[in-house]
Amino acid sequence: MQEAELQTDGFADDTKKLLTRDQFLNAYRIALLIRRFEEKVGQLYSTGFIGGFCHLYIGEEAVATGITMNLRSGDKVITSYRDHGYMLALGIDPRSVMAELTGRATGCSRGKGGSMHMYSREKNFYGGCGIVGAQVPLGVGLAFANRYRGTDEVAITCFGDGANNQGQVYESYNLASLHKLPCVFVIENNHYGMGTSVERSSASHNLYKNGEPWGIPGLQVDGMDVAAVHAAVKQAVTYCREGKGPYLLEMMTYRYRGHSMSDPAKYRTREEVDHVRKTHDPIEHIKNILLEDGEKENTLQTIDDEIKAIVNDAAEFAQTSPEPEAQELYTNVVLEA
Repeated sequence: MQEAELQTDGFADDTKKLLTRDQFLNAYRIALLIRRFEEKVGQLYSTGFIGGFCHLYIGEEAVATGITMNLRSGDKVITSYRDHGYMLALGIDPRSVMAELTGRATGCSRGKGGSMHMYSREKNFYGGCGIVGAQVPLGVGLAFANRYRGTDEVAITCFGDGANNQGQVYESYNLASLHKLPCVFVIENNHYGMGTSVERSSASHNLYKNGEPWGIPGLQVDGMDVAAVHAAVKQAVTYCREGKGPYLLEMMTYRYRGHSMSDPAKYRTREEVDHVRKTHDPIEHIKNILLEDGEKENTLQTIDDEIKAIVNDAAEFAQTSPEPEAQELYTNVVLEA
């Protein structure tokens, strides 16, 4: 990966004007909750309380945060197996998310979904999909439902650069454009599909342009800058609500951890990761803006302490909650209508 592609020399100054101080404070709380939650998940995984596959969102917090700040009641979200951050950003109880990770009956999917298959009907979150790229046509289906019902609700359909070259993604572009569906396609380009850099796996290095054959407008965004994400999503969502069809956003982001907890990430250097952390961390960026705007350091520290308490409570709840009863194996399997 070439560092210049992530604009790692710093953030654009003008993005500071895109959000109010209260909005930056809200974004700070959400992004920091995701960061502290995922750090705790990593600890619990290492000690055996969480099993199976587990994909952390550390480093990408600005994307989920900036997206969800634009949503109305009724808007729908679907993403890949790297889904914990979206659950939290949508306001879902950290206790139920953590309990799902530990496979407990109190989890949001009753302990049957685990890390990769989380859902919330209340918040219109449709997963959490374990198959690479499978959520993209599902997201188009959600957008079709919105159009069929005559609402101005949108469907946010998120996937990674690794899923970008799946055939079903381009079929989805075609269908969404053909029927002018209110679908915002969001590519979270963290530069590595598992262990393969996007430069080695994709002939197209400007993924936001991949919708052009179907007439889908696209925009490349600094996905480490929550204000830039917010502004881009606002533009895309407005376009969709006006009935103009789908929109494609490429969020240039970066994950600090491996693809999953079992990934040693030997395909990149420690210096590369450290450089991004030092120059382009999404949470430090928000913090610096708030401090420059007169927010006190101890106020932000208090927020951090509150969030740590929330996360610790969620971890305690998840470790002490009961496991699902055996009969739970037979629920939500067949619907007789």
